Formats: sequence, structure tokens, C-alpha cells
Amino acid sequence: MKLGICIYSNDPETVWNAFRFGNYSIKHFQDEVLVFLLGKGVEAEMLDSENFKITEQMKTLVNAGGVIKACGTCLKLRQSEGSDVCPVSTMKDLHQLVAECDKVLTF
Repeated sequence: MKLGICIYSNDPETVWNAFRFGNYSIKHFQDEVLVFLLGKGVEAEMLDSENFKITEQMKTLVNAGGVIKACGTCLKLRQSEGSDVCPVSTMKDLHQLVAECDKVLTF
């Protein structure tokens, strides 16, 4: 299955669980997982804590073949940039994710 995950939250536990679910889907079902960070979700790499190691989950997902993209406009509003793990993306990429995925989840 091709699974799209749109993360719009900057709540560490929510973001951590979204990536955990993506990793579970890849590992146990060999799903193709595409993640789009939108709005507050683009803050994901800044949300690490002792309890929620989000960047670790993000790297695991990318290393397993998953894809993470971050809204360029949302990053710019926060005076931030993309990274190797989640490059800058556009609404066109979000539309493509929604159009091509079998299921799309939002967090």
C-alpha cells in the first residue's frame, strides 16, 4: 500500500507517534510511506525530548525508504529551512501525495 501521512501538529507525542506508525507500516507491511510536514508540523526536527526522540524516528523512516517533505512556505514563515531528512517542498508535492496514495492520514 502507498501510505501518505500529513503532519500538521507540533505536539511532540503526536508527531512521534505519526513517525512511529510510518516506521511500523514500512517494517511490518512493506508499505511505501510518504510524509508531508505542513503548518506547525514543519517544526518536527526541533521537538526532540527525552521521551520523544522524533529525529531518530524520522531518520529511521528515511533510511527504510520512506520520504519526508516539508512545506517551504511554512518553513519560511518560521525563518527555517529544509534539511537532508526533510527537504523543502510545495503544495504541488502535497497534492501529488494525496492523489497517488491509497490512504492518507493526518496528525
